[in-house]
Amino acid sequence: MTKQTNRPLGERVTETAVFLYGKGVLRPEIGIILGSGLNDFADRIDKPLTISYNDIPNMEAGLVSDHRGQVVYGIYRGKRVIIMAGRFHYYENHDMDKTAFPARVMAALGVKRFIITNAAGCVNTEWNAGELMLISDHINLSGNNPLIGKNIDEAGPRFPDMTYTYSKELREKLIAAAAAKGISLREGVYAMFTGPSFETPAEIRFARIIGADAVGMSTVPEAIIANHSGREVIGISFLSNMAAGVLDKPMSGAEVTEAALRIKDTFAEVVDLAIEI
Repeated sequence: MTKQTNRPLGERVTETAVFLYGKGVLRPEIGIILGSGLNDFADRIDKPLTISYNDIPNMEAGLVSDHRGQVVYGIYRGKRVIIMAGRFHYYENHDMDKTAFPARVMAALGVKRFIITNAAGCVNTEWNAGELMLISDHINLSGNNPLIGKNIDEAGPRFPDMTYTYSKELREKLIAAAAAKGISLREGVYAMFTGPSFETPAEIRFARIIGADAVGMSTVPEAIIANHSGREVIGISFLSNMAAGVLDKPMSGAEVTEAALRIKDTFAEVVDLAIEI
């Protein structure tokens, strides 16, 4: 199977999209990217078409254990849905093109609405771990951007506006729909650090000063690509733990996964609403 090479990025995106279309991934309306500990949502698709990243041209599975590395496609909630169960983290490859590649492919397949999820550390000291936060805006602290380099003009403009990356209208609808089901959603700013080490207490204090409510190691590259392509974006952060220094205790990846298990039903309900609104 052909993997990523030095061929033009647009050519590789088209090749991968054509391959998936040929396998039966037909005009998906909703694209979902699942974050750490949240991959079980993919099991909700009835009679899914499931393809391993390792079997897809220009893609290969990441190395994080709780990311499945699968494309899952099917009809769900009356919509054609494509799910990326697992993502390529920037810290795994130091290649922003590879990190954002699945989002580019989803856009090329025709996805109109992106639902991008993650597990994040809670920076806002007035909130609690275990809550869900809709992303209203982000701060890119990765030092990189997936749009650096030659622009793919057919995908979007050279200098895309980022003012309305996370749809305010959809956030308002989702908050109202969740409240009707007794689910309270926070709304705040997500800051991306590169990882893979968790942030230091000093870095968390810095993030709070510049306006972040949550921190993580993903989401921003995919959101930039979705916005560049003119797609709707809903960002959902599961606040799996209080960020470093907020509580006087060490942190671990296992803590994130365990916390996600406790919230998975509520998380799935919110994603369901995000598909339907």
